[in-house]
Amino acid sequence: MSDRKTTPAEKKVFNNLLEQYIYQGLPTDSIVAKTDFTIHNLRDIHHELPYTSIVYRTNFFSFVFVKDAFGRYTTDEQVFSTCPGTIYFTNPGHFKSFEWREIKDVYLVTLSESFLKENVHPKIFEEFPFLLAETVPPRVLKPEVFAEFEQLYLHIEKEYNAASPYRTRMIGNLFVVLLLKIKEYFWEDYNPIYEGNRSSQIVKTFKRTLEQHYRDLANGKAEKVFRVQDYADAQHLHPNYLSNVIKSKTGKPVGTWITEKTTAEAKSLLQNSAASIKEIASQLGFTEATHFSNYFKKQTGISPVLFRRQHGKATS
Repeated sequence: MSDRKTTPAEKKVFNNLLEQYIYQGLPTDSIVAKTDFTIHNLRDIHHELPYTSIVYRTNFFSFVFVKDAFGRYTTDEQVFSTCPGTIYFTNPGHFKSFEWREIKDVYLVTLSESFLKENVHPKIFEEFPFLLAETVPPRVLKPEVFAEFEQLYLHIEKEYNAASPYRTRMIGNLFVVLLLKIKEYFWEDYNPIYEGNRSSQIVKTFKRTLEQHYRDLANGKAEKVFRVQDYADAQHLHPNYLSNVIKSKTGKPVGTWITEKTTAEAKSLLQNSAASIKEIASQLGFTEATHFSNYFKKQTGISPVLFRRQHGKATS
């Protein structure tokens, strides 16, 4: 059994599978140096069972095809069992861990987001929106259905181990078929935007973070305006997923919320504060007053100086 135990306080972040295996003391012979894509059977990795991993986060996607094994895995605070016929995937950003009690045949595929976009589909998240879901429960398939997936991932493994100059393209095209199969069997009608009450909580948290961030800017506790990525990171979500949830629930994308909030705060400060335009620009995270002036004029049609003059403040 591994001498590493799952501890909630220990939450490592791994950028690729090679990093993860090295840290966990697992064999890396089947992981090539270029780690944007990997595929291998976990029975070749976990020689000592049972095995319990640490709690960690990854910056890559994982697909697991459990033909014959028993264990469980966690995604954030949710726990799922794995048994023969199970297929599941996890995406970047979540805290997770896994436990294997028995492994006879389990294939793991990992891909980076860049690999998905460059070799699978340039608009990967539009074609396969379920990839951005917060947590998709595993599915347990009948043997004849699982066999269809097995044929595909074994073909991918064959090309992965081949020396063909078209290796990456073939892997990408085969993975398109694999994703289409997943979409066909499990998620044809699945919409990650409507995952129960969780999406409403995402909106509430986003709005609270937005308000708090602008208070921090005003109080000098923050130096620059958050981007979409920053708001996504605050909830451990993919930025595309956060944007989709916010737009679906509120009718406005995250970028519009940020722009409107910045503009509203600027108007309030210009109208109610005696601070100079340079000071206001700094408060709102702009490094130069000219950048702030251009931004404000683009959003309102008039310059900060003119807006302030129209609203009775002469300070410039």
